[in-house]
Amino acid sequence: MIKEQLNILINLAASDMTVGEKEAKILHMIGKANGLSRDEIDEMMKAPQPIGDLSAFSEDQKFENLYLLIQLMKADGQVFKSEISFCEEVAEKLGYKKAVVAELSSRIYSDPTITADRKMLVERARKFLK
Repeated sequence: MIKEQLNILINLAASDMTVGEKEAKILHMIGKANGLSRDEIDEMMKAPQPIGDLSAFSEDQKFENLYLLIQLMKADGQVFKSEISFCEEVAEKLGYKKAVVAELSSRIYSDPTITADRKMLVERARKFLK
């Protein structure tokens, strides 16, 4: 499951045609925290796979994916339209309405050490489930 999640994040990082240094650092941090080696993560970054069916994820997994996705989108300090569109596409695949991205992104920080009120974010996101 973690490889699927990381692959989604890698696809986002590459959606603006380049994986920035901060984005790569976050991808490595997430991968390592979930037991993947640096080599495994580098291989995944070199050849991202298409995103599969995400409907099997639990509500918690869907939210976690969305949270990490938005955090990564903001990691390099620049948010491109292609990244927003990609987040909205993934949000829809996760079963949310596109508007959830705008709703949550104003409350999720690019710095992983700054944590937002997750309970409040989950409640807000839930309103956008289809």
